[in-house]
Amino acid sequence: MIASVWREMLRLARPWLLAGMLLFYAIGAGIAHFLGMQIDLAVYLLGQACVLLLALSSAYLSEYFAMLEYPVLKRGQNGPNRAEEFMRLRNALVQAAAVALTVGAMLTVMLFTRGAVNLTAILFLGIAFLLVIFYAVPPLRLARNGYSELVTALFLVCITPALAYALQTGETHRLLILLTFPLTAMCIAMLLADELETYDADINAGRKTLMVAVGWQRGMNLHNILILFSYLLVGLAAALKLPWSLTWPMLATLPVGLFQIWQMWQISNGQKPRWRLLRMTAYASFGIMAYLVAFTLWTG
Repeated sequence: MIASVWREMLRLARPWLLAGMLLFYAIGAGIAHFLGMQIDLAVYLLGQACVLLLALSSAYLSEYFAMLEYPVLKRGQNGPNRAEEFMRLRNALVQAAAVALTVGAMLTVMLFTRGAVNLTAILFLGIAFLLVIFYAVPPLRLARNGYSELVTALFLVCITPALAYALQTGETHRLLILLTFPLTAMCIAMLLADELETYDADINAGRKTLMVAVGWQRGMNLHNILILFSYLLVGLAAALKLPWSLTWPMLATLPVGLFQIWQMWQISNGQKPRWRLLRMTAYASFGIMAYLVAFTLWTG
């Protein structure tokens, strides 16, 4: 029973999001490195730990409040063992979230003592904390109101690298906007593609995802528009003098993005969906673009 609770805790931690936090934090600090600034490794690691703990607490708090809506299991009507496991998991989630927030606060104090926390960093830390609260905690609970994808993209792709850069430099830079805006559009498109397969199940279960909120037809069109918009933003960034060494890695994923659009178009025309291929393509177009940007920033 305890082993199953730990397995469920690991699944609910959303490992893909934690991996994304590592990558996008590296992009933020990588911009500072690309601009010739010295990276403070201790500050880097402390800041990285803070955003990971915030993401972890967000996932656990969201699931904890969702579990409060399951009265059948709470009364033990599915059997005593299942009810006991349910209660163990629910208690473990809120305790883990509290520990994550407490440790995160302690690490923030350590950043203060090192002089790394400036007004810009405080702003992004405050936004990140508010996103966690608004995402998971009533009364807003954006995770259940069809806005979870937008909050996830904002936290992962925009706030995380901006915080990493601010902790190292005490300011922001236009490269943050030029690099993260195309990736934000691609991230939302990836999440929409991932939700299409479970569209009917989400409606029947009362889960209001972004795809459910906009409807499957509009959601599929929005998915395609976001991918094209992402590459349009890359072109605009190049026109605004984004270095070519950072432009071409983003454009290199264009064939994958177009293939993703083609798959969605095929599904909209009644072709048999190949869900696994669609998910893999969506993850690849977003993940490869982000990885190539991070790699270029640290090696260029």
